[in-house]
Amino acid sequence: MHNFGEYIQYITNAQSIISLGFYALLIVVFAETGLFFGFFLPGDYLLFMSGLFCSTGTIQQSIYTLVISLIVAGVLGNYVGYWFGYRTGHKLFNKNNSLFFKKQYVELAKDFYAKHGASALVLGRFFPIIRTFAPIFAGIVKVDIKKFSLYNFLGSIAWVSTFTLSGYFLGQRFPELKNYIEYIILGLIVVTSIPLIITFFRLRMHSTENIK
Repeated sequence: MHNFGEYIQYITNAQSIISLGFYALLIVVFAETGLFFGFFLPGDYLLFMSGLFCSTGTIQQSIYTLVISLIVAGVLGNYVGYWFGYRTGHKLFNKNNSLFFKKQYVELAKDFYAKHGASALVLGRFFPIIRTFAPIFAGIVKVDIKKFSLYNFLGSIAWVSTFTLSGYFLGQRFPELKNYIEYIILGLIVVTSIPLIITFFRLRMHSTENIK
């Protein structure tokens, strides 16, 4: 890599991650769902692409092994995020912005959690950024660990199954999709970002109204 920018571009590229191997894929899913600096990693389209590549044989594991392993990685990631929030997460509100941290993301997760309650741990899986910070905030407010565990498992199962199996079955039905990877990724980024953008502006408008 010639510079840091190229390195970031490389590790956020789904094909690059998958090319590193099965365990690299699991590590990225783990990091994005539990480590506060993992918000920039690919999530939804990484799962979709892993399912697509599994259907074409690029990923050697069976779809059952792939889905179960990804679910476990997502569950463990959220537990780490919860533990981090429980122990030291309150410090994030006083942390300065940096390349790997944006304070507004914590505020966004806070508002999202305040609106949806514990179900945010399930719904938040489908929102970039929210899925990284929701378990951390759950730890900050000390959600009951049993309730957290229930939503953690349900959210991971729903998120992984939706995107991975969609990629897998579409890959089986339309094997030529592998020739349009760039367009698929762009489309998924747009589709998965729209709900987050809408939520962001709604929360901003709500905050403005409260100030008035």
